[in-house]
Amino acid sequence: MQPPPFQNRHFITVPFQDGPLFDLSDNPHPTQATGWGHQSQEAISLESNATHYGFVVEGNPLLTPATAAGGQTVTLCPGMYFCVPGDMTIAGGKGVIISRLDFQGVFSVGGPIEEQGRLRYIDGCSDSLLVHPSLKGNPCLNHLHFPTHIDQTRHTHPSIRVGIVARGRGRCVVPENDDGSGQEISIPLVPGQVFLIPTDGQHSFFTDDQTMDVIAYHPDSDTGPDHDDHPMVNRTLVDGIPAAEIDEIRTQKIP
Repeated sequence: MQPPPFQNRHFITVPFQDGPLFDLSDNPHPTQATGWGHQSQEAISLESNATHYGFVVEGNPLLTPATAAGGQTVTLCPGMYFCVPGDMTIAGGKGVIISRLDFQGVFSVGGPIEEQGRLRYIDGCSDSLLVHPSLKGNPCLNHLHFPTHIDQTRHTHPSIRVGIVARGRGRCVVPENDDGSGQEISIPLVPGQVFLIPTDGQHSFFTDDQTMDVIAYHPDSDTGPDHDDHPMVNRTLVDGIPAAEIDEIRTQKIP
């Protein structure tokens, strides 16, 4: 059963529906979210001014990127995710697409997601980096796993987060008032639920007797490779010296 929508300063959920879910075009990291497959199985097309990060909740949708991968149609299954720069069409199945406007990502398809994350997070949770930032600062897509009986520390993030519950059930607990005071409000989360955490929104996640897995989009990153620190240049040696330390042989500009 779908919980009722919720909105305050710290946390927002939306109904299960096709079409636009969030429009954050004016955000410092302009982002839009789109649902598909809830009321209709008609194809949804998204335009070229963005990179589209998607997750499949149900079914076997057909993903057709217009230019990436030569326009080759890919059949997806539940638990799979994708990153498509530019025009794309998806038909069948059910899921969510999060579009980072005015950004050129790298085409990729992966999954299904694993049972838990590869990296230690907080309070017993784990996460995996599904679509990594190609360059430090770029967006990324993550799989966050909550074991049973999680009681998470209240925290914030310095930029927006868009999430979808991939499987399991849990709760998000947020303060009543904008300043973090007041009663705590508990928002139930179920599979397929899409939510937005505004910048600096105070929140914590809880689970009871079920685990919960969330796909989380971050519009920016503070880790990842950059031009002066990446595996290729660091592990290229000239007389035992990393190429990263030899300025005269370093590529100065990519055309």
